[in-house]
Formats: sequence, structure tokens, C-alpha cells
Amino acid sequence: MVSQLAPAQRARSTAGLPLRTKAAIAAGRFAAAASRWTRRGGGGVIGGRTAQRLDPRALRRLGEHRTVVLVTGTNGKTTTSLMLNRVLQTLGEVAANDDGANMPDGILGALISQPHAPYAVLEVDENYVPSVAEALQPAYLVLLNLSRDQLDRVGEVRATERDLRAAIAHLSGTTVVANCDDPLVASAGLAAAHPLWVSAGQNWRDDAGACARCGQAIEHQGVEWHCACGLARPTPMWTLDGDTLNGSDGTSTRLELRLPGRANAANAAVAVATASGLGVPPKLAAGRLREIADVAGRYRRVPLDGRAVRVLLAKNPAGWQETLPMLETDSPVVIAVNSREADGRDTSWLWDVPFEDLRGRQVIASGERASDVAVRLAYAEVEHTIERDPVAAVRECAPGAVDLVANYTAFRDVSSRLRDA
Repeated sequence: MVSQLAPAQRARSTAGLPLRTKAAIAAGRFAAAASRWTRRGGGGVIGGRTAQRLDPRALRRLGEHRTVVLVTGTNGKTTTSLMLNRVLQTLGEVAANDDGANMPDGILGALISQPHAPYAVLEVDENYVPSVAEALQPAYLVLLNLSRDQLDRVGEVRATERDLRAAIAHLSGTTVVANCDDPLVASAGLAAAHPLWVSAGQNWRDDAGACARCGQAIEHQGVEWHCACGLARPTPMWTLDGDTLNGSDGTSTRLELRLPGRANAANAAVAVATASGLGVPPKLAAGRLREIADVAGRYRRVPLDGRAVRVLLAKNPAGWQETLPMLETDSPVVIAVNSREADGRDTSWLWDVPFEDLRGRQVIASGERASDVAVRLAYAEVEHTIERDPVAAVRECAPGAVDLVANYTAFRDVSSRLRDA
């Protein structure tokens, strides 16, 4: 196991940084404050972008002398990062990009906002892991899962796995925490000098049917999987069994989360395993996780004209696979889908979602791509109506509980409107 910084050790004081870096930090903070003051944004991205332009080495310099944890994967990054942030606060101050700005500008903005925090938990977009990890040399890199997402921007998922595998091979001092039940994640994680395997489960297998190394079929036997080329499921050090996380040392920890769903239990299992390596006892970590009831507005019930609206995020087929079982069986469902740059312009992923499970429910197609959703629902033989405005769609539902499932920008817009309603 890679040794970690003592909890009392602080990140390097800004007084010890080069003048150029100190100027970049000051300018970044000013730009961030100006963005917030003028209500143009949260400030994290513009602050990081400004600092990066003034000092291209700012990310590397602000990452030195911290214990850095990077969290990546197709789904669950924000939730797992929040979990780790809450747990590591038991050790000291934590810098975090909890606004979801997970590209280099946002990551640098998070470090600028808390330059003295000895710990940093940073969510990272999969495409940027190689450059961010090379600059920060993290103590831990968390790999949650890999599946297709935004094909027009991200590309084919096995290309992402190859890039991650190559980056991990150069991180000689990093412990890589990886889900051994995901063949794509395992393939990348096997390049690590210090792997820590967690059996967190995997419901979505459609993107890992073929081996990432040789292209042959992956064979599954219960929880075990293997390929004829020799790639096989690593032996886990931590195993999630329902609501219980079992360690290979015989420890057993009940999670008892307030957050719903199997996916959140998987995120928690990875967070507890990672925190344990950093010195937080599993039972203490689990206790901190039980305090979390929502993640940036997800899962929270919001009142709106006699309706109790629960907003959920699902942006790709794997995410929908986990979200569908969370829906209330008797509640109306509003599906809001946009296709802006942050969502990915391509909505062909809708055809891989098992919307057939919604038959017999009141369903409303909404968002900027409501027509695309409606066509998919029609082929799934799901009766539905169309209302492009998600908030207006909620008002078409009878008073009571309503589940609104949205992809990224639709979720962001709806959450903002419900707060102001």
C-alpha cells in the first residue's frame, strides 16, 4: 500500500509558490468572484481557466504536498466524490469540485479556492484523466465503471479504456481502486502498480461483452468472468453483498444509506474502501455516508403546486438501467432530454434504454428532444403525452408524488427552476 501524508500535514503555503503561480491564483479568485457577483456562473471554471492561462503549471504546483484522490467513471462520479469528501473531512480540510466542473479548468478552480487543504477529492471526466493524473500524481485513482456515453464527444468506450490503461501504467505511486466486476474497468486497473479491487457489482453488461484486450467474448459464470486470452476477474479485497460491505480481513460494515438504489450502494462501497486506505475506519466512514440524503438536488422531493417532485439524473443506458428500479410504481414519470454540448448531440442512446418497463404508467415526454423520446416510447408501446417544458409537464400530473428523470442540462435547468418556483 502506498504511504499517505499524515492528516495534520498541510498543503504547501502559497507563500512558497513561484510569483507567477501566486499571481495566477489571485487572478483566478478575482475572476471566480466576478462571475458569482454578476451571476454568470459558479466561478469555478472561469477561475481555473484564468489561472491556467497565466501559469500553465498551476495545476501541478497546486497539487503538490496534498493527498489527492481522483474519481472517474461513466456514472457515479459526483456521488462518489461527495461521499469521499464527507468522509475525508474527518481527517482535515478537503478541496473538492463539488459543483461538478470535472475538466481541468474546474479542477484547478477547486484547488485555487482551497489552496491550503491537505486533501483534495476531485471528480474527473474520463477523457481528461491522463493529463490531470500526470499533473497531480494522485495518491488514489478511483475507477467506478465504463460504458457508452456521449459518443459524439467521448467516442467508443474501449478507446477510453485503452487511454486509461496507458495512463495508469505511468502512475507508479498511485493506488488504483477499481470495480473488479466491470471487465472494462478491470482491464484498465490491471495496469496499476498498486491495485485495490472492490466487488461493487455490475448490472449493465452490454458494453463489456467483448474483451478490451483481444476482442473475444467475455464468459460469465456467476460473479466470475474471464476471457480466453487470460483476462479474468481479479480477486476483490472488498465485496458488496446487498447492504453489507465485507473486507478480505473479515471486517463487515452495514451501509444503511439514505440514498436509494443499488448504484449508490456500489458508490458507497468504493468510497469506504478508498477511505479505509487513507486511515478512516469503515464504520466511521459508513456513518458519515448515512448523513447524505441528496446529491446536488438528486433524490430530494421538491413541492410544486401540490406535487412532490423527485428529480433524478440519467444520461445514458447504464444510468437508466440503475434508475428505472428507483421509480415509484404508482407515480407519473416525466422524461426530460436535451442534446446540448454538455449532454452530447447524439440521442441514439435512447434506443438502448429498456423503456418497456414503463408500460402502464403515466409518462410524459419532455425536454428539447421530447419528440425523440416520444418516438422511442411509441416503439416501446408506452402510452405517453408530450410537453416540452418539464415544469409544465409536472403540472399536468395529478397532485402527489411525481418522478422527473432528466439528462444533464435538463436536470440542471429543472433543478434551478424548481428552487425558484
